Amino acid sequence: MTSGRVNPSQTLETQGIKGVGAVYYNLLEPALIEAALKNNEGTLGQGGAFLVTTGKHTGRSPKDKFVVRTPSVEDSIWWENNAPMTPEAFDVLHADMLEHMKGGEYYVQDLYGGSDAQHRLDVRVVTELAWHGLFIRHLLRRPTAEELDVFAPEFTVINCPSFKADPARHGCRSETVISLNFDKKLILIGGTAYAGENKKSVFSLLNYILPEKNVMAMHCSANHAKGNSDDAAVFFGLSGTGKTTLSADPARVLIGDDEHGWSDKGIFNFEGGCYAKTINLREEAEPEIYATTKKFGTVIENMVYDERTKELDFDDDSLTANMRCAYPLDYISNASDTALGGHPKNIIMLTCDAFGVLPPIARLTPAQAMYHFLSGFTSKVAGTERGVTEPEPTFSTCFGAPFMPRRPEVYGNLLREKIAEHGATCWLVNTGWTGGAYGTGSRMPIRATRALLTAALDGTLNKGEFRKDPNFGFEVPAACPGVAEVLLDPRRTWENQAAYDRQANKLVEMFSDNFAQYVPFIDDDVKACAIC
Repeated sequence: MTSGRVNPSQTLETQGIKGVGAVYYNLLEPALIEAALKNNEGTLGQGGAFLVTTGKHTGRSPKDKFVVRTPSVEDSIWWENNAPMTPEAFDVLHADMLEHMKGGEYYVQDLYGGSDAQHRLDVRVVTELAWHGLFIRHLLRRPTAEELDVFAPEFTVINCPSFKADPARHGCRSETVISLNFDKKLILIGGTAYAGENKKSVFSLLNYILPEKNVMAMHCSANHAKGNSDDAAVFFGLSGTGKTTLSADPARVLIGDDEHGWSDKGIFNFEGGCYAKTINLREEAEPEIYATTKKFGTVIENMVYDERTKELDFDDDSLTANMRCAYPLDYISNASDTALGGHPKNIIMLTCDAFGVLPPIARLTPAQAMYHFLSGFTSKVAGTERGVTEPEPTFSTCFGAPFMPRRPEVYGNLLREKIAEHGATCWLVNTGWTGGAYGTGSRMPIRATRALLTAALDGTLNKGEFRKDPNFGFEVPAACPGVAEVLLDPRRTWENQAAYDRQANKLVEMFSDNFAQYVPFIDDDVKACAIC
């Protein structure tokens, strides 16, 4: 197999990774698929998609993620959220992983994290699975052939799924380990084949590095109006809130679906592709994402399929509900060529409220925006366990706590400053339940959500009348074209309004209890948002 282009002064050997067998640098998609098939890593699917399973790890392993505790980062890491590893344990882990790699075949991809050349991160990803090379080639941004000739990685990610960590020897929790060493500019991943660890490790790096440059790192999707990249919008939201679906509006240009930065020039996508959930995916509802599952090189991860026809089953979650597909951004017809946008005019914070309390949309002041950004609320619906009958609140600060190395108020203050400087309008959008909680009410109609978002993004909603919500103090529109007025007042949608009041009081208390951890670090006007 022929290797691709590489800077001759930046080989694995020059990086101190010696004794490995064949090394394949910067292979293109056909060669990576050929290698993965030769290695029996997966199966060729319809249209040339690549079908893989990842074994026992079908999602991220946040409890196995560590940051090396060195003097240079001691005072800047949010240690309550990031488990520490000693430099000594990391050195042993690194040495053992290098020993494990000797004689093996490895696939190297030299890529950029970030579409803005001023703020991008030059990253080398070294994988023992060829399909991991294909995945990260989709998910990060690709240098030109000429840029590869002079590429010098600032950080290196080494991913060895077959390596098993030793908790006693390596200072970790299990056989799985993800360890970030900011001093050595190195990330080590072992004991998991889940490909998402590759992209989220780079996201964590950018979340640490960029705030020092006054760049806001965001777990969000983004789009802009057709013909006007300055009319941009960002969509914050945890899994299941509609972030990918709602930003992929055919009437607007998609900048990206998961990770972005907000600099002094505007917003920019960190990635070169999308990593979309495929459970219950339907062609009629999301035709472009559906179409990618039959395109050449798309990675189909942990989906059940017919062994003979390779037809995918979008409803069978026997492997995992976290089934996904990874594909390059240009597989979406309305994707931006540059992955750049101006300063966002609108900021959307998506939540899936299974308590049925929040309105379908509300306008936020900058202080309220910071409050809800730090809260990062969504909810999980009741499970099948006997006796569990109520939704479970989930608070993930900054809508992405697992990827935030710094304290939440660092990101919250940056967001607030940029909102104030550039005059963005902030909206809280509930894609969850109305007319009652999960089990009693119904899911918020997607047509209503789209109509409300359209009115928010084109400025129509801002010009109308608003009422103050008695529970959270934010402003709720009194009317919106194409949306039933009763839907805008969640209390009126409940048959038993006294039950709504009890549920609302319960949710307000949950918000207050969660927010207590941030009170010592924030301004009085943000604290006041917790008291209506």
